[in-house]
Amino acid sequence: MIQKEDIEKLAELSRIAVSGEELDILKHDLESILGYVSEIQSVSEDMPERIAGELRNVMRDDANPHESGTYTKDLLAAAPRTDGDYISVKQVL
Repeated sequence: MIQKEDIEKLAELSRIAVSGEELDILKHDLESILGYVSEIQSVSEDMPERIAGELRNVMRDDANPHESGTYTKDLLAAAPRTDGDYISVKQVL
């Protein structure tokens, strides 16, 4: 259970001005929040450690990967500007 003194101390530490009416509202809100947190903690204690099935990689293996440089000449020929074996673009920055 939260005391008003605890809320006043928190307000002082966080440098927030809190009126007496706001103290009552904050006390009620914080008690509700802590109630939800304790409910979540009790549920998580009852949960089994592992609820997911076996994990496996679903990526396929490349059957026939092309050799490096196979399409280089075609790409360079299609580019508007080149500089040796590189595609030349305008400076961005």
